[in-house]
Amino acid sequence: MANSLPTEFDVIVMGTGLPESILAAACSRSGQRVLHLDSKSYYGGNWASFSFPGLLSWLKEHRQNSDTGEESPAAWQDMIHETEEAIPLCKKDETIQHAEVFCYATQGMDGNIEELDALQKNPSCVASSTLIKPLNSACLSEETHSSHVTSYEVPTQDTPKNNEEITDTAETSVKEEYCVYNTYKHTVSDGIKDEIKPALEDISVPPKRKRITYSQIVKEGRRFNIDLSSKLLYSQGLLIDLLIKSNVSRYTEFKNVTRILAFREGKVEQVPCSRADVFNSKELSMVEKRMLMKFLTFCLDYEQHPEEYQAFTQCSFSEYLKTKKLTPSLQHFILHSIAMMSESSCTTVDGLKATKNFLQCLGRFGNTPFLFPLYGQGEIPQCFCRMCAVFGGIYCLRHKVQCLVVDRESGRCKAIIDHLGQRINAKYFIVEDSYLSKETCSSVQYKQISRAVLITDQSVLKTDSDQQISILTVPPVEPGAHAVRITELCSSTMTCMKDTYLVHLTCSSSKTAREDLESVVKKLFTPYSETEVDQEELPKPELLWALYFNMRDSSGVSRSSYSGLPSNVYVCTGPDCGLGSEHAVKQAETLFHEIFPSEEFCPPPPNPEDIFFDSDEKPAEPLGTNNIIMAKLESSEGSKNLESSGKHLQN
Repeated sequence: MANSLPTEFDVIVMGTGLPESILAAACSRSGQRVLHLDSKSYYGGNWASFSFPGLLSWLKEHRQNSDTGEESPAAWQDMIHETEEAIPLCKKDETIQHAEVFCYATQGMDGNIEELDALQKNPSCVASSTLIKPLNSACLSEETHSSHVTSYEVPTQDTPKNNEEITDTAETSVKEEYCVYNTYKHTVSDGIKDEIKPALEDISVPPKRKRITYSQIVKEGRRFNIDLSSKLLYSQGLLIDLLIKSNVSRYTEFKNVTRILAFREGKVEQVPCSRADVFNSKELSMVEKRMLMKFLTFCLDYEQHPEEYQAFTQCSFSEYLKTKKLTPSLQHFILHSIAMMSESSCTTVDGLKATKNFLQCLGRFGNTPFLFPLYGQGEIPQCFCRMCAVFGGIYCLRHKVQCLVVDRESGRCKAIIDHLGQRINAKYFIVEDSYLSKETCSSVQYKQISRAVLITDQSVLKTDSDQQISILTVPPVEPGAHAVRITELCSSTMTCMKDTYLVHLTCSSSKTAREDLESVVKKLFTPYSETEVDQEELPKPELLWALYFNMRDSSGVSRSSYSGLPSNVYVCTGPDCGLGSEHAVKQAETLFHEIFPSEEFCPPPPNPEDIFFDSDEKPAEPLGTNNIIMAKLESSEGSKNLESSGKHLQN
């Protein structure tokens, strides 16, 4: 495949994260010849989503990641002319650090869900600061791993045709493969069938709390889609607007986040955020309801009443809230669950702006401002990759780039040399930050994000429905510490198996991820090994499995911080610590207009019926008939516009 690559392109994009994928789609849509490369075997980079076996393979790859096996510089230095110089690129991904895995669930032998009274009182708990022991702690044979991974599917309609070799690797075992990305798509009918089977086994006696073994998690591992970066979409945000405008929304589906939660005085509470929620709330008194509605109404048009906040512009938002005669509970709800801002660093204007943005997003698709894509956030970069491929973009995964070739006289980059020794020319180059070498990034100061991924057996706040998608903010205990954002996903999001929840924790790093987040995990969850066997109603959800890791946050790095980059090389950053993806969309649009100032950014695609050949004016075949790459949607309604009420969005 690689030997037959064309040698001339307009744009070469390295990395398939969200900003790079958006840029590739925009460039391809404007008629540019685009080559989109990724050194990894999966789409999305640090924006990707993995099945459970795929996540273990990803961890294993990062543990074993080294420069061994790379070609020596002499292999490509001979291709550099006398009038040129080379900028070597990084061969090792160092964006993930301090990964630690903890398995709390019992191993199990048959992979079935066991009843509470059938388990031992002291289940095994395996923890390690390295990746070797946690991965081996599964105590599964190679044959067991293989039985759950060899059925990985990468549909040809869901992958650019230049990436056909993924299928071969996907049929190897977890022990042998590296980060095979699971793009298996479930259908609604499959989900219904799977949910009917357990129902047939129900008995008439009151059900006991079920226990889930590690072997069952592995057996159902393909039902997990675990995000490396935990994000939500604001219903009035830039990403939703871009999905609708470009018609990329037809490639995926979304669910509405159902609850906004708050952690106060040691317990989890639901936050009323819409008018109906406020007046139906039993937690608030009538006086508090009126006070809250009055303040939220003011926030919607606070710019029209500067006299209300002008004297507090230098104060923190928390201090400003105290002057509005709000009760402590209302102040907590507004600061941490509506504005979602830090108590110490948030100014009054920033808090009012965040509150207004929250309120403006209410009601567009549901009672909360947020949407979550089915099968995880990793679907979003892939959707834009499909758009790029539809308009002629070429994709190659597992394709490493050795260096950038720079013309000494003009100072512009003119080509790349890949790991196969092929020289590919282009006019513009877009590079994800992690591809740049230490020499290029010697002056860059990176921030870090602390992340945790948990598998639990129950929700942090039980209700009649077990299909809740919740977001919770836990305020810092110590002054100067960071608040922890928690997103809890149920099985209907297609991110976890039935009877489990997938929980993401995110905060800005001050230490390692485990040190930053473990105290919050202990407040909300009980490790499996510490539970009593004869206790049917546990006060907290049980923690079955946990992963902690630190991720590089390059969002605040300016271009001037990089050393020696040519003017036609543009750098995209990885995920930031924010809840939404606004930074990625803004960055992609800004860079696109720098490269092509006169072109429209991701315009709507043309109607195939309106396309004619220039020669004979015969109607052309529908665009992308032969190479369109679409996600297998859960229903035929999935291809309709995201704005279609009640059809594309699942409530």
